[in-house]
Amino acid sequence: MIRADDRPSRRTLLGAASAAVLTAGCSADSNGQPAAPAATASAPGQVTPTGTHQAGIATPHTPQPNLLAIIADITPSLAPSAVQSAAPSAAPSAVPSGAPSGPLSAVGRLLAELGETIVALSAGTEPRLVGLVPGDLTVTVGVGPRLVRMAGRTLPGATDLPAFAHEQIAPAARGGDVLLQICASDPLVLSVAAAALLDRAGDRLRERWRQSARRGPAVQVAEGLTAPRNQLGFVDGIVGPHTEAEQSLNLWLDEPAPVAGGTIAVLRRMELDLRRFAGLSAAHQEAVIGRHRDTGIPLSGGVVADGPDLGAKTPDGRYLVPADAHARRAHAAVVGVRLMLRRSYSIDEPAPGLLFVSFQNDLRTFTATLTHMENGDALLPFTKTTASATFLILPGFDPRRPLGSTLF
Repeated sequence: MIRADDRPSRRTLLGAASAAVLTAGCSADSNGQPAAPAATASAPGQVTPTGTHQAGIATPHTPQPNLLAIIADITPSLAPSAVQSAAPSAAPSAVPSGAPSGPLSAVGRLLAELGETIVALSAGTEPRLVGLVPGDLTVTVGVGPRLVRMAGRTLPGATDLPAFAHEQIAPAARGGDVLLQICASDPLVLSVAAAALLDRAGDRLRERWRQSARRGPAVQVAEGLTAPRNQLGFVDGIVGPHTEAEQSLNLWLDEPAPVAGGTIAVLRRMELDLRRFAGLSAAHQEAVIGRHRDTGIPLSGGVVADGPDLGAKTPDGRYLVPADAHARRAHAAVVGVRLMLRRSYSIDEPAPGLLFVSFQNDLRTFTATLTHMENGDALLPFTKTTASATFLILPGFDPRRPLGSTLF
């Protein structure tokens, strides 16, 4: 225990706080270059942006509470023929050998510059941070199907998402060429980082849409593992590839070489009919989801981290997890697919709902799951999807291997 005479005085605390404020601004090093702002005692630690995989997927282990997703298209100013050459019929059938040229080279330069900006933002040395401490900022970059098809139309990530039921999506909110997923504990950092990245891109990117989102309170579901509550009141994202072995099998691409270390992302912005769902009894809500609302434990019993026992029945022969429960209809073993890693966030605008974000090494993991859900999932009638896109999340990068260089 800390004794009273060991505790710092109020004057000491105020002095330390004042010193932190004075040193938190953007200063200059001995060469006159902007230095990283000094982190405050409460600021989360930096997440390394470089390595085998991009940050913002499996790292940090507990996702940051705030997210800003920006979906953009490349513009003709990037390369006059870039957009046209991205069409499936004009795309090369394999990854070009040798140094890329033309549109590929132009895309590669853009991605490499974005990677440089991400490193500077994470280190706190990017002047456009205007003195803000980046903390646990992560920026994850993906490229859409038509850009992937420029590099090779058979590559993972070259396939567009099909249309599904319960969608009402404007053309501008379907698909896209570039994803910038920006996450941080400090919500102020998100828009500042986005402005820095878009400024670096200049007129080479045209923004389609953006979505701010946040994660609900974290619930402990296992040792070292938490999951948030969503706006329906239920713990969300319990099951997934959480260990390194599970992620190696379900999450990361290992071939072909140009995409190794990457993954496939799906983003879906969904409105939730909160009023109608809240009008159901608690028991009815739990039957829709397949888990207990207060604890997250499956209706079949066990502990919160468990997947449901889909064979468990009542004495009179009824399934404990109903046939149309979301936990059953979306169950990977029932669908016959691998696991997806979800980093979903709740949204308020343009309407209350969910920004569903999943990562998987096979797009079929998502498409087959949603197709199976369409055939009887009790949750879907409470949803309406208003934006949808899929992206190849590029492999990790470092100073010797710029972001996107394995493809472009």
